[in-house]
Amino acid sequence: MNGAPLQQKVVISNPQGFHMRPMAAFAQLAARFESSVKVSREGQSVNGKSILDLMLLAAAQGTELTVEVTGADAKAALDALVGLLKTPPEDDSPEPSI
Repeated sequence: MNGAPLQQKVVISNPQGFHMRPMAAFAQLAARFESSVKVSREGQSVNGKSILDLMLLAAAQGTELTVEVTGADAKAALDALVGLLKTPPEDDSPEPSI
């Protein structure tokens, strides 16, 4: 499957937005795939394998991002990356009082 790019829109639901920890996890996961990964917001498109590029999107809660993947493992990459973006963050739960 090297043909047309696959893409999916995702709305950022994390109250902290698409911040450093999820960006790092996204870039690391994207780097595991052979396919190229682009993430777009309002006409601005960046390399999804670069945390520095992802920072340029400044995606707050409610922002719609488009993930576009092209290459041999595009379907698996798109599924994994969109799944990561939709997963609620573990670190946003309140700390237990001691």
